[in-house]
Parts: sequence; structure tokens; C-alpha cells
Amino acid sequence: MKAVILAGGMGIRLRPFTFSIPKPLLPIGEKPIIEIIITQLKKNGFREFVLAVGYKSKMLQTYCGDGSQYGVRIIYLEESKPSGTAGPLGCLKEKVKFKKDESFLLMNGDIFTNLNFLKMLDYHKRKKNEITIGVKRIKEEKPYGFIDSKNGVVKAITEKPVSVNIINAGIYIIKASVIKEVPPNTFFTMPNLINKLLLKNQPIGAYLIKEYWLGLEQLQHFEELHNNKYIRKRIIW
Repeated sequence: MKAVILAGGMGIRLRPFTFSIPKPLLPIGEKPIIEIIITQLKKNGFREFVLAVGYKSKMLQTYCGDGSQYGVRIIYLEESKPSGTAGPLGCLKEKVKFKKDESFLLMNGDIFTNLNFLKMLDYHKRKKNEITIGVKRIKEEKPYGFIDSKNGVVKAITEKPVSVNIINAGIYIIKASVIKEVPPNTFFTMPNLINKLLLKNQPIGAYLIKEYWLGLEQLQHFEELHNNKYIRKRIIW
């Protein structure tokens, strides 16, 4: 099975760490994020990897090489300028051969999860989706008390209410035939691609991730992982 990992971002929100190394090489414990992802996906049956790289790409290519040290094959799509979360797919057909009706995994290179990718792939096939989006239910506690009032009269007060939202988890299963919908050499995002397919009434599915999931977007996320030995042990070792 094939996996495309988006590893070309500048990691601006994680500066100053990403001034010197690309975000996928930031360590969690003793291993960098990209190695954790590759090792985990290998356990789920993935053997062919495409890394879409840009910022400090030579460091990533030097570290990961051709993938032989992990028992997988790695090739690279190198961006001269940012092309969005779907943009790299426009060049994918020049690098990778797909079988008829084959699907592949696309995911952000900064995700820490113990998702069962094979179950998500099976769901995608059973539902006959063009794209299946991994989604996560997130609870957010508001930092303030909310007042319901009318004409200066308080009707109710709710202290730090909690809202539940469904978010895009940055993990997708995509039919290879969808690649033709991505314009080459153009900045193009996954929302662009998904909305384009929806306008054509193509089936897009949502797969609820019940397992642990964390997108490493802020410095505090690293603190969360380093303080959660149980999660680190389940995913890294």
C-alpha cells in the first residue's frame, strides 16, 4: 500500500525550533516525528512512501534516505514553492504507478495518533468513497462565562461552556483516479479538491477517529506528549 506524507511546511508556529530543522524531524522522545509515522504505517501494511518536501528538504532526504533502513521504499516530491495540501498530488502520477481502483493514504507529517489505518481503509472501500476524510470530535471549553440577557436583564448564565466540534484530522484515503482533478503546478488544497468533487456529486465520506489523535501545531502539544507516557509508549514503541 502507498502513503503520501505532507512534510514540506515551514512549521512557523513551532519556532524557534523549526529555524534550524524541519518540523517532521522534531523529536518525540528519541525519535523524530517522521520516523514515528513511517514506522507506524509500516505496521499497518504500508510499504511505499512519497514524502512531499519543501522547507529544508535536504535534511529530510538525508535522514530518511530511500527508506531501506525502515524496510520500506521512499521517494520524494520536492516543491520549489508551497503548493497546498493537495497540490503535490498534481505531480504524483509522474512518480507513482497505481493499479485500477487503487486508493492511497494522504496525511499531514505532524500527526501523532494510534489510529488503525487498515480499518479506515476498509471503511473507505466498503462505502465506495472517492475520498474518505479522517475526522475527530474535539471538546473545547470556553474560557469565559456566557451571559444570556435582554434589555439589560439577565436570563441565564453559563460558566465556561463546553462545545463539541468535528474537525478535519488531516488524514485522507483517496482513490488514485481523483488525482486527475488536481491541476499541476498550482496551489491547491484538500478543501479545494473535496469541494470540486462535491460539486460533481462524488461520494465523500467521513471516518470518525476514536483513537488518540493530536496535530502537533503548538509548543504546548509537545508538552502534552512528553507528559503522557502511556500514549508515547503505545505509539512510539
